[in-house]
This record gives sequence, structure tokens and C-alpha cells, in this order.
Amino acid sequence: MKLPNGYGTVYKLSGRRRKPWIARKTVGWENGKQIVKTIGTYKTKQEALQGLSDYNNDPYDLIVSKKTFSEIYEKWYNDTFDDTSNRNTVSGYRAAFLNCECLHNMRFVDIRKHHLQEALDNCHKNYETVRRVRILFGQIYQYALYNELTTKNYAENLKLNVKPEKQERKAFTSDEVDLLWKNADNNPCVPIVLMLICSGLRISELLNLKKEDVHLEEQYFDVRASKTDSGIRVVPIADKVLPFWLAFNEKSKCEYAVCTPDGRRLNYDNFTKRYWKPLMQELGMQHTIHETRHTCISLLVMADVNQTIIKKIVGHKSVMSLTENVYTHVEVRKLLDAINQI
Repeated sequence: MKLPNGYGTVYKLSGRRRKPWIARKTVGWENGKQIVKTIGTYKTKQEALQGLSDYNNDPYDLIVSKKTFSEIYEKWYNDTFDDTSNRNTVSGYRAAFLNCECLHNMRFVDIRKHHLQEALDNCHKNYETVRRVRILFGQIYQYALYNELTTKNYAENLKLNVKPEKQERKAFTSDEVDLLWKNADNNPCVPIVLMLICSGLRISELLNLKKEDVHLEEQYFDVRASKTDSGIRVVPIADKVLPFWLAFNEKSKCEYAVCTPDGRRLNYDNFTKRYWKPLMQELGMQHTIHETRHTCISLLVMADVNQTIIKKIVGHKSVMSLTENVYTHVEVRKLLDAINQI
């Protein structure tokens, strides 16, 4: 069937090729000569016709059309993150990118929903890892739509065909907490662990906490950067760990409340590799960092602290009732009295 004038052409290239069919179109004239652009090469004639049709319906930038998934990812990455970005977030997206290698060299304009779904299905990772890859796809396609690199969000409604693993959280035992206190002066990591246990903080909340938000005389601090909205809160400083907070305040040469032994900012990777893992091995314990938060909650429950107070301290609202949500202001003194019971 003959294509309409000005629509473009599709024909088969000579020789043995993986994609022998080519789609081309005249996009202008210069000095009496046609300016012909190649839309793409394809495995079948039908695919070439579809590619030409897609281009005629939405004449995208042919330079952009040659960009691979990796190149679009790098463009998104460089436009999204800078030196102030949370390192945990950045490394998480980098890891997600590495887990969809099958897409890396594909032209972005050729990728469809089934390619993204296959990448998720063939990831062969746990639920949380696959979920992060899906989040990455969503972020990239939102970026591509905003910058007119695509006309459709193929990342919508992708399925996670892997079941979430049930993670059994294991609180520190009383003997383990006692052992931590005995080693508080021997290991620079121990005070941080005890500060986490006596506050219910997420490790990211502690590492991102700035000195200006810590009120040592009143024994509380303001969490301004958290994983959830309910995580933005006031947290009391227990009497027993106040000396650790004071020591860090004197030692820190940066704007952050918790620091390395030489006063520099302590990031998550450094804390995990240089402090947490060696400490667990040294003391013969097997815990995740998040289990310090679980330990705090368990200790507060064992101390018969009011559930609303517990949720206010740890910034947890998943099971908060309407009445508790309305009860938005709790005096710091009450929070301090509660945390001092553990």
C-alpha cells in the first residue's frame, strides 16, 4: 500500500541485519535538497510503519529519540540530585537502576509497558528491591513527561509480582541493653545506639538532625526531616542519654548534632560500615539499626506509657485513632517524663 505524500517511507535494507526495516521522513529542504531524517530501524515492516505513524502523530525530537534508557536516567539523576541530597535516597535510586539492566541500552522511545513489567518480573530480588525499581520507573517517566521526552507514562499501574517478606523485628533484650551501657565508654558507636533506643528515632532522622534544632537545656529536639509527615515532631532527650548529647554538641565541628570522632558529619554508609556492623560483631549481637526504634517502643509499652504519648514520641500514626489525631499538642514535660521511664 502506497503511503500518502509527505508521510514518509518504509523500506528494507540490504544484507543480513537484526533490524532490516527502516522508516524515514523528509523534514525540510535546504538549497533545493531534501533533508531526510531516519526515524528508526525495526525488526519487521509492521514495526517500522508503526514507528513512522507514531512520529507523524507526535513529531518528537529525533536527537532525543536516539537516547537510551540509561541516558534518560542520567539526565533525570543529574537534574534531580546534588550535593545536598540525602545520600541514602541517592544510593537507593542508583541500586534500583542497576537492577533493571535489561533496559539500559534500549532506546527510551521504544520502551513500552511490557518491557518495564518484564524488568520487574525478571529482577529476581526481594519485594522491597523490586518496589524501589518500580518507584524509579515512575520518577523517570514523570520527568520524561514534564520534559516532553515521551507522550505517555508507561510506568503507571505496574504490578509487583513478588510477595513482601515478613520481617520479624527483634527488640534488644535487657541483657543486651545492659551490655551496651557497660561499653558506652569503650566504643564511639554505643552512645549513638543508646540515643536511638532512648528516643525511638529512625537512623536517618538522627543523622540529619541539626544542632540548631537541639535544645539541651529543655531536653528536647525538633525533627524536621523525616520519612513520613507524622515523623515531624518534638522528641524528648532522656536524662540517662543527655550526657551523650552534650558530648556530641561540644565535639561537632559541623552543623549536625551527631558527628564522627573528629567532629565531621556522620553519614549512613559510614555509620553502617565503620560503626554498626563492627559493634554487632564485637558484642555478639544480631540486630538491624531499625530494631533500636522497635526496642524503644517495646520499652515504653512495658513501662505502661500511654499509647498516644508513645506515638507522639516515635512519630507513628499507623494505628492512631481519630481522637489521638486530634490530640496534637503534648507538653514536652509529659514526653520527657514518659521517656525517662525506660
